[in-house]
Amino acid sequence: MALLTWSNEYSVNIQGFDSQHKKIVDLINELHSAMREARGKDVVGKILNELTSYTVFHFAAEEKIMKEHNYPGYNSQKGEHEKLTKQVVSLVDDYKSGKTVLSQEVLQFLKDWLINHIMGSDKKYSEYLNKKGVV
Repeated sequence: MALLTWSNEYSVNIQGFDSQHKKIVDLINELHSAMREARGKDVVGKILNELTSYTVFHFAAEEKIMKEHNYPGYNSQKGEHEKLTKQVVSLVDDYKSGKTVLSQEVLQFLKDWLINHIMGSDKKYSEYLNKKGVV
């Protein structure tokens, strides 16, 4: 059972970003599945690393397009990205060092953050960038 299911209501009407958001959803679901099935610290760690790397890649892609098109909410968006990146890197470091265990609360945090970020901040850039020809 997936923790998170993609819905068209999450679409930002920019094909590349929607594909990237779907990949993040898939990685969160893969992490959820690995934890539920107790696949082991190495497997969970690998998925966490991939989720972190891919999220950083995605944020950079969004920021590049926003900057190229002078999106007025760029600084706010970049700040949110930096905050989440720090939180996730810290979580991964703590997990790898044994300071913390991944829990349903952590997964719920990732799920809620992604959905709230897409439906809030990302939806704001959608219309602006669409008008600039970014689809």
